[in-house]
Amino acid sequence: QVQLVESGGGLVQAGGSLRLSCAASGSRFSINFMGWYRQAPGKQREFVAGTTIGGRTDYADFVKGRFTMSRDTAKNTVYLQMNNLKPEDTAVYSCYARSPLGSYWGQGTQVTVSS
Repeated sequence: QVQLVESGGGLVQAGGSLRLSCAASGSRFSINFMGWYRQAPGKQREFVAGTTIGGRTDYADFVKGRFTMSRDTAKNTVYLQMNNLKPEDTAVYSCYARSPLGSYWGQGTQVTVSS
């Protein structure tokens, strides 16, 4: 199994920055995709950024130029650096991983951006 634990959410003012972390444990070697999704109140969950393991990183259009996804192999952790945050970025951000055995979600971390 794979366990994902997010951290780094919080309350910031518009224009501020946050860095989310997602620490993976368990059978992480089976993961072939890892990404970040978000869900705002009353909205559908949407893709933010993701990496195909051994491939490339893709971003949703609405975060390009502001968010950067990265990884630290030694710490078994992926990150989402979020800069120039906007009120519309307010959402619960969740880490997601896919493997041949199934898909896995972290518990989510709240990001709130005030005007």
